[in-house]
Amino acid sequence: MSGTFKAWWATEVDGKANVELCDVADGDLPADEVTVGVKYSTINYKDGLAVQGNKSKIMRSMPMAPGIDYAGVVEASDSDKFAVGDEVVLTGWGVGEAVSGGLSQRARAKADWLVKKPDGLSLQQTMAIGTAGFTAMMSVLALEDAGVKPGDGDIIVTGAAGGVGSVAVAVLANLGYSVAASTGRESEHDYLRGLGASSIVPRSELSEPGRPLGRETWAGGIDTVGSQILVNVLAATKSLGTVAVCGLAAGPDLPGTVLPFILRGVRIWGIDSVYCPAERRAQAWARLATDLPLDKLDAMTEVKAMADVPAITADILKGQVRGRTVIDVNA
Repeated sequence: MSGTFKAWWATEVDGKANVELCDVADGDLPADEVTVGVKYSTINYKDGLAVQGNKSKIMRSMPMAPGIDYAGVVEASDSDKFAVGDEVVLTGWGVGEAVSGGLSQRARAKADWLVKKPDGLSLQQTMAIGTAGFTAMMSVLALEDAGVKPGDGDIIVTGAAGGVGSVAVAVLANLGYSVAASTGRESEHDYLRGLGASSIVPRSELSEPGRPLGRETWAGGIDTVGSQILVNVLAATKSLGTVAVCGLAAGPDLPGTVLPFILRGVRIWGIDSVYCPAERRAQAWARLATDLPLDKLDAMTEVKAMADVPAITADILKGQVRGRTVIDVNA
């Protein structure tokens, strides 16, 4: 396969990433088994760091395209797992960080990294889900595996208006859980209630240092923020409750004590959606196709063009993006 295609393309200039929308040659893609004509990508926090390249060295190998997610149609395959014309989805595996990613009209990947598009979802909807929604579903599965049931009490979701949080709220509510959605943006309260949140917890109630053990409030939680907010969630989690931890928007530190763990048996369940094993990955996608209300997914999704990427990535780093943003790479 030859020719050129449009991509946001990162090159290293004076030790920093310079990211531009330009024509890229097919030969600049990695030499992996499956070539995908990308239809849609999406914007995650990591993509914000990559495109706003002077702020982080998230991309470890350049030149390359950023974009940790993509969905499209197989154009060529040297693997018996996929045939030309198959609709496929990729999330994780270091794509957009270590190898060229999805903010591009063409991509090439190892066959083991791809999954066939789940029945019941369009390619656009898979990218409305993306790594963020996949991570949310992984977090819900963790709570279920830990024995946290809908009747046990409120589940708190932090960073609830973001991509992971929005999908988590919608899935949990659909499954019958009572969801307490935490956000720092009062303007998003109606949006979160529309996704199914039973109550709203202002971020300010969780962001300041509190007591090592608080009143038992949450049956479990999904935390996308980390740092002091996670510490306060843990301190208020009920005996034998579980908090799925999947983000560090507020920082990677954990400035708390062991008291919730040794006095109440509270558990942290870490979520790794990047190198998730294939069996668990397939389980999560199958559950997303059945347990995420598609009307709510569509309501939380905006579709943008490639030219909009710089503005969106700047906003996501400022915490100003609601829900999910899909990029139509051919628009």
